Amino acid sequence: MQLAFGDDPRTRQLRDIHERLIACFGRIVRPPEKRRDPVWVLVHGVIGARTKTARSNVSTDGLLARHGSWEAVADAPPEALAAKLELVTFPELMAERLKACLLAVKRERGRIDLSHLAALDTQEAMAWLETLPGVARKISAGVVNASTLNRKAMVLDSHHRRVLQRIGLVPPRADTTRAYDVLTPALPPEWDAADYDEHHLLMKRVGQRFCRPSQCHCAPCPVQALCRTGRARPSLQ
Repeated sequence: MQLAFGDDPRTRQLRDIHERLIACFGRIVRPPEKRRDPVWVLVHGVIGARTKTARSNVSTDGLLARHGSWEAVADAPPEALAAKLELVTFPELMAERLKACLLAVKRERGRIDLSHLAALDTQEAMAWLETLPGVARKISAGVVNASTLNRKAMVLDSHHRRVLQRIGLVPPRADTTRAYDVLTPALPPEWDAADYDEHHLLMKRVGQRFCRPSQCHCAPCPVQALCRTGRARPSLQ
């Protein structure tokens, strides 16, 4: 029998993890003025693979400032886009992906606008986004959660997913989509969209500071006692 949303035994673990991370790092709350239009967040996600958030922010704002509208960005030659994406990883590739994605939105909607997502439920909105070139679960969740849509969808980047796997909350070889599907029923039902956003940003910090891809610094990690890997390797520094 499938557990009801929030009844999963991992739910208490997630609450405990969240409290420990807040105690360690402090609160990370995205103010309303930092919630951008869904198209901005989509662009940010498409160009931001393997790029630090601050660089992706500058590049996204730079594209809009240079071209004046997302329609003009979509119509620009890839080499012109790549020139404005010099701060991101693989700018030529990101330019091609972005152009394909924005043109697909324009074909579907008649203009580059995602206002129709507000009328869809969260899963429908994410499914629609994932039909676009270059958009998978991380980006679709980011668009609905971190934008002005402000929906309950957990963003999972490589850091967050790695921490979840080592803790034992999702299968060790799960990709982002599988990890999302496995984790979602366990998320505390009282969490709102802002809690989802904060939890992702806190878990990302764990992945950046303690739970590195090639090395675990388990002893100083604030969630070691709640982590399967951390409990098994208490001497790691």
